[in-house]
Amino acid sequence: QCACVCVCVRARAHARVPQCCSHAMLRRAAARAQAATAMMASAARPSVRVVEVGPRDGLQNERGAMVPTDVKVGLIERLAAAGLRTVEAAAFVSPKWVPQMADGAEVLSRVFAPGGVASRFPLASFPALVPNARGLERALAAGAREVAVLASASEAFSCANANCGAEEALRRCEGVVRDATAAGARARGYVSCALGCPYAGDVPPERAADAARRLLDIGCYEVSLGDTIGVGTPGSVDALLDACAASGIPPAALAAHFHDTYGMALANVTAAVRRGVRVVDASVGGLGGCPYARGATGNAATEDVVYMLEGMGYDTGVDMELLLDAGEYAAAELGRDTESRAARALLAKRRAGAESNL
Repeated sequence: QCACVCVCVRARAHARVPQCCSHAMLRRAAARAQAATAMMASAARPSVRVVEVGPRDGLQNERGAMVPTDVKVGLIERLAAAGLRTVEAAAFVSPKWVPQMADGAEVLSRVFAPGGVASRFPLASFPALVPNARGLERALAAGAREVAVLASASEAFSCANANCGAEEALRRCEGVVRDATAAGARARGYVSCALGCPYAGDVPPERAADAARRLLDIGCYEVSLGDTIGVGTPGSVDALLDACAASGIPPAALAAHFHDTYGMALANVTAAVRRGVRVVDASVGGLGGCPYARGATGNAATEDVVYMLEGMGYDTGVDMELLLDAGEYAAAELGRDTESRAARALLAKRRAGAESNL
């Protein structure tokens, strides 16, 4: 019996059901149907995995005061809660050159602590960038289960970024991947300057494809092609993927990592996805840049990438509302507005909806 005082209506089964209860039942049935439809649609759609690089590639370029460790861990937790299954958490690099990553061991230790972020989101991975054997040792000691190594398609950039030539950097990567694998951690590879170099200009796509091929050969499960300075266009992305195909690299082994310096990041992501790439790196709120590439802006904003991919019919598995919350958290803590156009529009819509309900 319903305790409410309400008008009763005859149900299909000729039972008399209070109208308020009937409405509640209809709402619950509609919600169940909507959830079932969403699950069926998700199962039917092709998926794209979004790799969140904001806590590392995004924050590493922050100027001024150190971003507190609590904020970094808080951001990582919010991003994982939004459904992002890979959140790059730290980098074990020289604090002299990248001071914002000086607390990498503390960040990772807290992520993997009992009851920490990793235990609450067991399906997510939290890789750390490691440039050498010492960095790997520190990352493993902090609990890392996945690491990322970095090679460059540009000799000049490798000398500036890694203090060694491109060939020596690849040999270092080989040793790191070998030791990481022996320790039970898997390795992801990056090719920086795959579409252009701040020192040498144009980079032949065959050189980037060769670096990617070698990273796969030494044991990386996936290689992310990085447009470090954001000069790429859909045409140069096509040329790069053609070179990779000629080297025997399938799109399934690749990821797209495009900075947005010239406003081309989303167009380049579209070009890569249409060629079969199913992993896209992005940075919440468009955070980032590169300490070694003056003028380079952040990665494609995660909110923009998710909004676009979902609109193209791909399933990212990301909860946009929770992603917006994570972006708002980062912007508030860093004292700046988001660089994501999708986030600005969706947050304005959210605020307007909240005001109309007052």
